[in-house]
Amino acid sequence: MNFIIDWLPMDLNTFWFLLVGVLLTGYAILDGFDLGVGILHLFTKSDTNRRILLNSIGPVWDGNEVWLVVGGGALYGGFPVVFSSVFSGFYLIFILLITFLLFRAVALEFRSKQPMTWWRNFWDVTFSLSSALAAFFIGLVLGNIAQGIPLNEKGYYTGGFFDIFTPFPLMVGLTTIALFAMHGSLYVAIKTEGELQEQSKSWAIHASALFILGYFLITMWTLLFIPNLTDHVREQGLSLFVVLLSVLAIANIPRSLFYNQYRIAFLSSCISIFFLMILFGLGMYPDLVFSNPNPALSLDIYNAASSQNALSIMSTIALIGFPLVLFYTVTVYWIFRGKVKLDEHSY
Repeated sequence: MNFIIDWLPMDLNTFWFLLVGVLLTGYAILDGFDLGVGILHLFTKSDTNRRILLNSIGPVWDGNEVWLVVGGGALYGGFPVVFSSVFSGFYLIFILLITFLLFRAVALEFRSKQPMTWWRNFWDVTFSLSSALAAFFIGLVLGNIAQGIPLNEKGYYTGGFFDIFTPFPLMVGLTTIALFAMHGSLYVAIKTEGELQEQSKSWAIHASALFILGYFLITMWTLLFIPNLTDHVREQGLSLFVVLLSVLAIANIPRSLFYNQYRIAFLSSCISIFFLMILFGLGMYPDLVFSNPNPALSLDIYNAASSQNALSIMSTIALIGFPLVLFYTVTVYWIFRGKVKLDEHSY
């Protein structure tokens, strides 16, 4: 398998860092909007409109979550020490996250099985709350990883459960809810028409304002109190360029909404998430889990990685499998393009 090492323009450890990043970025963009649709689900009262929201994501939500499964698998295969450290330290958080994702799926499938109002209302609340809490816990984990967590010499988390809920991760969690709500409302805007489309525009305006506020606060907090991220970003030559592109993409969302350019606004939202994840990656590299308060115990792409032989074999599999996942995703979105219409097969 040495030809893989010779062909790649980087070492295998960096390649797997990028691969995990690409998969998690794909998940954030794709599942981000259907989590956002779930967050907004209770903001419309009409049963017809709620069914339209469900059917806007119905053909794609399960495929979107494949990116999270594959991303977790890539992390386990490429960096098993990180997988064991983070998943054991945040065990209850991940159990809750998986539970909320499962409840979303159950609520989506069960909601229209019975005509009773109480039945539908119960699953509507379950669907919406599960979506919001899943988004919150995703942001909470990212916030903890960004500011650093206490690790021992073996790479295990040494903090307590409530140490996870400090101000910065909580801020990232709440901002993630706003980001996904904005992302989801823009997706609804391009999948619907009439009254619901106008309603989704209003949601997008309010959610984008909350997201921009959260983004500003997180940026200020990072610059003042999280030197490990800012120092790493400064070391990367493209960091200022990425920051500029991120700000421009975010600024283009309200501009596009003003002119009712919903597809451009949604594309700008996708680009915003893409560049935010790049900034996160630049801030972390080469670390995967930053140890705070003892940086010497951090887990990086070298001390937490699988053997070179294992990475080489898995790289071959990844280079074959990733295009298949991408092809599947593009095919599903192409087949189910266009506005949502309710029929006898709808949720």
